[in-house]
Amino acid sequence: MVNDLISKKDLLDLTGISYGQLYRWKRKNLIPEDWFIRKSTFTGQETFFPKEKILERIEKIQSMKENLSLDELADMFSPSLGDVQLNPEELLKRNIVSKPVLDFYLTHYGDIQEFTFERILELFILEKLLQSGEINLEEGKMVLQVLNDHYKEGQSTHTQLLFIRKLGISSCLMVSNEESLYFEKGTRVVVVQSIATCTEELKSRLL
Repeated sequence: MVNDLISKKDLLDLTGISYGQLYRWKRKNLIPEDWFIRKSTFTGQETFFPKEKILERIEKIQSMKENLSLDELADMFSPSLGDVQLNPEELLKRNIVSKPVLDFYLTHYGDIQEFTFERILELFILEKLLQSGEINLEEGKMVLQVLNDHYKEGQSTHTQLLFIRKLGISSCLMVSNEESLYFEKGTRVVVVQSIATCTEELKSRLL
């Protein structure tokens, strides 16, 4: 669970972006403030970043900035699209969820005519996990319960959804801002899913 860090100098060298671009993207909220980590080194204070997250984010910005403005990108990377509402037919048409998973969700929550962004995100995550084959429908109910109970906590850029299994017994949990987790011997981590990554993927389909 520990994220490797990359220094600002190495990041600029590796990606080919300038110091000015990096901080312009920061001012536009394309890169979260808490990804800029100040650490003491033998040369003084240096800035580091969570390596995997920052490289993935910069790759997305560079690949999409030709088609979207920086403000539009900032909207995509922000936690939610509060005014979005889609009906079941639109969800299927946009390929956000398959009909079997949508039917399962509606069986669990009852008839829903308009889906808010929160519910769309739940559906999107459930679809990804079920399609991966790592969890079954019964375990999907656990995922929905955790997402529904802790949606606000899930808006942190560091939040991850974990699904673990031991001796055939499954458990689902949401982890926020934790560097390390230690499990009982024999516990298998089945799924580690970044909520922020799912949110960005979903927004790219909604914008």
